[in-house]
Amino acid sequence: MSKTDQITAVRIEATAAALVVVFEDRELQILWERCSPKLADATELERSRAELSPGGYGIHWPLIGEDLSIGGLARSSAASRH
Repeated sequence: MSKTDQITAVRIEATAAALVVVFEDRELQILWERCSPKLADATELERSRAELSPGGYGIHWPLIGEDLSIGGLARSSAASRH
């Protein structure tokens, strides 16, 4: 398991433009278009109903049936900065 797979979030927020993932020591903002095509096409209501898993490893959007891992989001965000 790589280091980014072990990353857990303490909180998430949905803004009109981005998903905000809050960690113990930092905050990561990811534009909806960079999260997934399903989330890019979702309504603000659908995005706002995100549920952080109890362990902080993943996010589930029940209204659109989308699931993303925190480790995957962190890797994706890091890769887009290079």
